[in-house]
Amino acid sequence: MKNASAKERFANAFSKENFGKAFTRENIMKGVFIALAAVSIIAVFAIVIYLLCASIEPFREVGFFKLLFGTKWDPSASQTYETSEYGILPMIVSTIVLTVCAVVVGGTIGVFVAIFMAYYCPKPLKGVYKQVINLLAGIPSIVYGFFGMAVILPMLQKIFNVSSATGLLGGTIILSIMMVPTIASVARNSLEAVPSNYYEGALALGCSKNQAVFKVCVPAAKKGIAAALILGVGRAVGETMAVQFVIGNTTNGYPTGPFAGFATLTSKMVQEFGYAQPDKKSVFLACGFVLLVFILIINLCIMAVRREGKKGRGGTNKYFTRRVKGEGDSVQTALNYRRTGSVQDILWILTYIIATLVAVVLLTIVVYICIKGVGNLSLDFLFGESRNGHTTLAPAFVSTGMLIVLALAIALPLGIGAAIYLNEYAKRNNFFVKTVRLFVDTLAGIPSIVFGLFGYLVFTQTIGYTLLGGGIILALIILPTIIRSVEQSLSEVPDSMREASYALGAGKVRTIFLVVLPSALAGIVTSIILSIGKIVSESAALIFTAGNVVYMPTSYLSSGSSFAVYMYKFMNEGLGFGSCYATAVVLLVVVIILNMLVTLVEWLGDRDKGKPHPILAIKQFFKEAKARLGGKRNRARGEGQAEDPSEGSGKLAGAED
Repeated sequence: MKNASAKERFANAFSKENFGKAFTRENIMKGVFIALAAVSIIAVFAIVIYLLCASIEPFREVGFFKLLFGTKWDPSASQTYETSEYGILPMIVSTIVLTVCAVVVGGTIGVFVAIFMAYYCPKPLKGVYKQVINLLAGIPSIVYGFFGMAVILPMLQKIFNVSSATGLLGGTIILSIMMVPTIASVARNSLEAVPSNYYEGALALGCSKNQAVFKVCVPAAKKGIAAALILGVGRAVGETMAVQFVIGNTTNGYPTGPFAGFATLTSKMVQEFGYAQPDKKSVFLACGFVLLVFILIINLCIMAVRREGKKGRGGTNKYFTRRVKGEGDSVQTALNYRRTGSVQDILWILTYIIATLVAVVLLTIVVYICIKGVGNLSLDFLFGESRNGHTTLAPAFVSTGMLIVLALAIALPLGIGAAIYLNEYAKRNNFFVKTVRLFVDTLAGIPSIVFGLFGYLVFTQTIGYTLLGGGIILALIILPTIIRSVEQSLSEVPDSMREASYALGAGKVRTIFLVVLPSALAGIVTSIILSIGKIVSESAALIFTAGNVVYMPTSYLSSGSSFAVYMYKFMNEGLGFGSCYATAVVLLVVVIILNMLVTLVEWLGDRDKGKPHPILAIKQFFKEAKARLGGKRNRARGEGQAEDPSEGSGKLAGAED
């Protein structure tokens, strides 16, 4: 009987009826969304595993500790493990020193800019200044590197009267400018999240505005500010193109002074990887794995800071939990009244100076490049035939467009599906959800050059340099941006819209596609525009996957170069500063247009927020119709009772009889 019952249970479990219940449209779509959310986990594991496997051979042949702590980088002419020395300690030290200097300078500037935007920026100028920060964030790193090489280094050379200004000072200036938007945006969100009663309580206790801001609000947001600075560290460690042209790339050099040339891990890789022999390329892949480990450690630090910040929310603040002395308390010393707040007043002045300086820097970059580049633009340079000895941007238009189409075609379904699962299906404190969010953040923090090395291992070594490999790698790069932006937009859709759809008989999947996604359309469009900006700005990953040719691509299996890669080619091969300026103007115009589109979409989304959704309008219509129908019935009953008032009393009398 037991065996028979077991067989029956097994047969019932796999019966057609149970299969039908399990594989409903709702369950199938939920499984699809879970699979799409898991892509980020698979991508991170794939990157780590591929780079780790590629690093085993150089770690074994060179020696793990000899590679990490060796002080001499001397590949021989034959470039084999036996006849070469591969020590990357100078590059590691240089990377750390440059990162620390840039975070100190850029972090300070970014925090002051965040304070200005949160507390001091006049309301009419707040939107304009926000666009300044967004534009700084959108400028490609290759443009920053070119500006540093063409403007910053000659200026430092004249000021300090040195023969060469490449080194730590130039790299710190460029990286600091690039870090400001990231740090300022994250720190501003933390400052604006500080409860308003902290600020109001400080004013009520007699503090001036400057004292309330710098002694109460800023300390209360210290966790978020710390997370912003750590995020800036990750930005600096992984930067490639901007620093390559301003630090000198001197082999075996340490940053012993402001104008002593040196090389970082990323600059050395992008400079020598293309023409390196197989053994040397394997060493560079090991360097990429070391860089990836650094980034993972930084991401863990960010997670730890954020988790601690969440635990501390709702806790006490030292400025509002001090014990107030009562009548029975004795005062041992005489009261001493003195004016305070001078330091905060000085910080207030610095806030305005730094905020103005950041806007001036952006204006200088844009105006200078436009003045230098517009004169080099021509129809032939933009759209003419590109060939040896006569390079034009026509192939860049085609290659960039093909990369945008392929990357969005891959990343949009993956990102939107993952965002739908995280917002519509995920349960709070679910382990899988936490894992997905962790790996999305990790994927967002991986430097583009590491993506490039991964693409080289997976695609370039199998099918060569192609736009197909570059587009797939770009899809992985923009995937976290799409997931975050779409999830944020989905979370802003009111629950009343979902409830109205359910009340009209729609299922969860139908509600998502007909109600939730159309309501979050503005956020989806914003994610697309931001992703296009990232694709247009990317260069390091494409150099390892799509190549840097100047010919017109014929298919996705052809090599191709985007605008940013074109600019790198012009700078690296000495094809002319005029072409660099002209290409930079094209990139700046694209970035400005994309920022304007983002602003327009956000404005349209804010304008339509007050309008009812069609589903809610239908529900309201049925509700009003039902109310009108019920009112007519009540009035009809009332009229019938009024026409024959004796009918009720007669019935009552009959009942009494």
